[in-house]
Amino acid sequence: MSIRNTKHCCDEGIIFTGCSMTNAAHAQPAGGRRRQVLVNGRRIKTIDVHAHCVVGEALALLDMKVEDQRGPGIGEVGSRRIAEMDEQGIDMEALSINPTWYRAERDVAAEVIRIQNDKLAEWCGTYPDRFVAFASVALQFPDLAVRQLEHGVKKLGLRGAAVGASVGGREFSDPQFHPFWAKAEELGVLIFIHPQSTPQLEPRFKGNGWLSNTIGNPLDTTIALSHLIFEGTLDRFPGLKICAAHGGGYLPSYAPRSDQSLRVAPEMDTGVKLRKKPTAYLRDMYYDTLVFTDEALRHLAAEVGVSQLVIGTDHPIPWQSGSVDHILDAPGFTDAERRAMLGETAAKLLGIPL
Repeated sequence: MSIRNTKHCCDEGIIFTGCSMTNAAHAQPAGGRRRQVLVNGRRIKTIDVHAHCVVGEALALLDMKVEDQRGPGIGEVGSRRIAEMDEQGIDMEALSINPTWYRAERDVAAEVIRIQNDKLAEWCGTYPDRFVAFASVALQFPDLAVRQLEHGVKKLGLRGAAVGASVGGREFSDPQFHPFWAKAEELGVLIFIHPQSTPQLEPRFKGNGWLSNTIGNPLDTTIALSHLIFEGTLDRFPGLKICAAHGGGYLPSYAPRSDQSLRVAPEMDTGVKLRKKPTAYLRDMYYDTLVFTDEALRHLAAEVGVSQLVIGTDHPIPWQSGSVDHILDAPGFTDAERRAMLGETAAKLLGIPL
């Protein structure tokens, strides 16, 4: 497999977009050794479910360039990626590719997905003790996405699928996506939802603060999860395993409002009868720990349950390079809870031996 530095060439292989996260506060252990993460003296295998890459060959089919994906510093070779994982104390990453192909024609989308999934499988096969991956799927064509998911899981050894938070303005609760959710439930694999901002609000996101991401991404996730709850999708597919990026967006932070909505505005009831109150569904899904304070992590755990939390670093985008220490240092968690968040829960979801 060809892994190239994109400063020279970026048309083949897995490329890890983003900026260098090496800094004085998180210096690599002496001699380049992997950081050993311990909980009360017990070695823990740490598993990061939220880590990105792109495939240059696939981007080219979409008339996109690798260097446009995340600014300077793009093009980390494999050794650099693993070195950064080592210094953070991340033993394994579940790689995903953010969907840029939802508006592509069917033949183009099919080829993009074929290339990406083959490359992801090849990369994971080269480093089986460090990486697993989520399949890419062309959800704008749900029948095709079903086949891609099954092929990715059964033939390529991928551990589920990474999807956006909507497809061309259509919510995932739309019945046209039911076959995809049914296949994911049948296969028992994890679906990782990563937002793509909220394009309808783009004019209001202009200006300082990168609001399309800072606000738009959590909002996108919040809307997606809310529809899955209120439209009965999670009732229809009770065995579905969903993991939401960025701590589930804003939903866990204001969840009880959902329980009051149709009491306050009964005229907005469309007749979908849920099996339980909206907040109860939060404990049926999983969330990464990409929140930024001890209080945010405590509150997320209180709302959704510690058993539903898994590490998310957003590597190599430097939102949070201290995700392991965040879990180790946050007060109020037991050793068993820290072990679960650091890797045990993700191992079960992704089929990774501990």
